[in-house]
Amino acid sequence: MSSTSQCRICGDQVDEFYDFGKQPLSDAFPAPDADHSSEFFFRLAVGLCRGCTMVQLMEEVPRDRMFHEEYPYVSSGSSYMRNHFEGLAKQLLATELTEEDPFVVELGCNDGVMLKVMAEAGVRHLGVEPSGGVADLAAAKGVRVRKSFFEEATALEIAAEDGRADAIYAANTLCHIPYMDSILAGVRALLKPTGVFVFEDPYLGDIVQRTSFDQIYDEHFFFFTARSVGEMARRNGLELVDVERLTVHGGEVRYTLAPAGERTPSQAVTDLLASEEEAKLGELATLQGFGANVSKIRDDLGALLRRLKDEGKTVAAYGATAKSATVANLIGITPDLVSYVCDTTPQKQGRLTPGTHIPVVTPEAFAADYPDYALLFAWNHAEEIMEKEQAFRDAGGKWILYVPDVRIS
Repeated sequence: MSSTSQCRICGDQVDEFYDFGKQPLSDAFPAPDADHSSEFFFRLAVGLCRGCTMVQLMEEVPRDRMFHEEYPYVSSGSSYMRNHFEGLAKQLLATELTEEDPFVVELGCNDGVMLKVMAEAGVRHLGVEPSGGVADLAAAKGVRVRKSFFEEATALEIAAEDGRADAIYAANTLCHIPYMDSILAGVRALLKPTGVFVFEDPYLGDIVQRTSFDQIYDEHFFFFTARSVGEMARRNGLELVDVERLTVHGGEVRYTLAPAGERTPSQAVTDLLASEEEAKLGELATLQGFGANVSKIRDDLGALLRRLKDEGKTVAAYGATAKSATVANLIGITPDLVSYVCDTTPQKQGRLTPGTHIPVVTPEAFAADYPDYALLFAWNHAEEIMEKEQAFRDAGGKWILYVPDVRIS
C-alpha cells in the first residue's frame, strides 16, 4: 500500500482535508468463523490537488485486494440500475455505433448488464473485467469478456485482435483506478480518431452539496469534477466534449472524451464548469467545510443510535453496501447498536460487515421480525427500497437516514 501527497494526475501537491481514520476493505465480508486478526485496514483520507484540482485518496489500496474472483457487487441487482444501463446501451447504439460493423468496449463490465444489449443487437463488443466471478456471470449472458485489468498493454492487444473501438464505456469504474495515465494511454490506443470514451462516476459536486461522504471508500480513488476531468483529458491527448448530470448512485456525471480537436465541446461543459467555479469546488476551504459537515453527521448519527439503544429500541440496517463500511467504521456502529444488516446479495448473506462485524441477513429474515428502526445504508436506492418494504412501515417501522443530515422518516 502506498501513501503520497503528490497528485496522481499532474504531480502537484495534494492537501489533505479529511481523515476517516482506520477503514477496512469495503467489499471484504468475512465469514463469522474467520480469523479476524488478519483483516486488512488502511487509513482513509482524502485531499485536493493544488494544480489540477483533482480530489483523491491519500493512500492507495492494492487493486488485487479489492477486485478479485469473489468480488461481491453485481450491477444488475437493482432493477433501477438495470434500466439505467440498458438505456445507455440503446443511446450508444443510436448515436455512436451507427457505422458499419461497430465495435464497443466496456471497462469493468461487471455482470454484463449493458453489453447484453449489445450482444442481442448483434454488435461486436468486449467487456474487460478483472473480477472473475462477475465476469463469469456476464459470459453466461452471452457477453464476450476478457478477464483482466485494463491498461495500455491490454488496449494494444485488443486493438491488434479486434481493431479499434467506436466507443469505450465505463460506469463506476474509472474513479477506482489510480494509474490513470496508463488507462488513458490505452483509451487513445484503442479508440478510433472519430470515437468517444464515455464514463460515469460519482460527482464531487453532489458529494459536497449533499454531504454524501460515504461515497468515499477504498474503491473510489478519484472524485471527479468537469474541471479536473478536463485537465486529466488534456494531459493525455483527449478533450472533454460533453457532460450529463445523472441521478443514479446519489449523483453522478457522465463524461464524454474524444481525441483532442475532433469534436466541439457542448454548452453543457461550459455550464458545468461555470457552476463549479461558482460553488468554489476547487478550493480547499470549501472541502474543509464539507469535512466539518461530515463530522456533524458522524456525531449526530452516533448519538441517535446510542439513544435508541438506551431506550430499548431494536435497530437493524438495510443494504450491506460498500459505502456503508465508511459510515459504520467512522462512527463505530457495532452489533450492540445495529443488530444486523439486511441485503439481497447472496454472496454477502451469512457473512459479517467489514471491520464492524455486523451479521448480514436475508430480506426474509428482516420481514420475519421487523425492527423498530432501519438504518438505510443504501440511501441512493431509497425510493425503490421503501416502496418494496412498505410492509415495514405499515408495521410501525421507521427509517433512519443520514444524507444530507440525520433524520427519521
